Amino acid sequence: MTHDRREFLGRIAAGAVLGALPLSFDARRAFAAPATRSDPQWDVSWTNRITGKYRAVFDVPEIDQGYGVWRASLWEMQYQQVLGAKPSDLSAVVVLRHHGIALAMQQAFWDKHALGKANDVKHPITQEPTDRNPVLLASSRSEVPADLDDVALDRFIKRGGIALACNLALDDLVDGIVKREGGTPDAVRQETVAAFVPGVILQPSGVFAALHAQDAGCKYLRAS
Repeated sequence: MTHDRREFLGRIAAGAVLGALPLSFDARRAFAAPATRSDPQWDVSWTNRITGKYRAVFDVPEIDQGYGVWRASLWEMQYQQVLGAKPSDLSAVVVLRHHGIALAMQQAFWDKHALGKANDVKHPITQEPTDRNPVLLASSRSEVPADLDDVALDRFIKRGGIALACNLALDDLVDGIVKREGGTPDAVRQETVAAFVPGVILQPSGVFAALHAQDAGCKYLRAS
């Protein structure tokens, strides 16, 4: 790994110690039953996969160039390198909520709804505006160096990482698309859920997900 790459990953690690800031979402919606959207059956079986000696939940409320998701993989890498932990010793949970919900969507959805432009997203390496989902970048498309392939969200999930999405943030994303582009909330919501990166699990809220992960023994980190 080059000196620049080590310095870059070091900056990510340093930023991971951000304090837990006040949560921001419309509390009134949290207590109001959706008028036109059917209640999903929430899947909380993911807690059964939190079995490692070391357990952490990474709270990702902002897009932040994808760094919040990357930090989960960086944690895994450093615990293995520094502490000699085995992959089976590590249980990582990523919670995508608030603005960070956009990171849960596949690239085709970003392209169709111009999420990069709508959210003023910057490329995590070049710092230039991008229309790419920063947590799905790959060296095979010359988007990132090869040593950053494994920090992508899809790779994280394939390794056994748990990725959870906030239902309240999802509603906000859907409402924004309906206001910009038209359509019915139910139809857009159905499209949006179908666009999740495979393996992302919808939860009642990001707050629920982050706290329930802690119920299962995870340490909490505000990651973006």
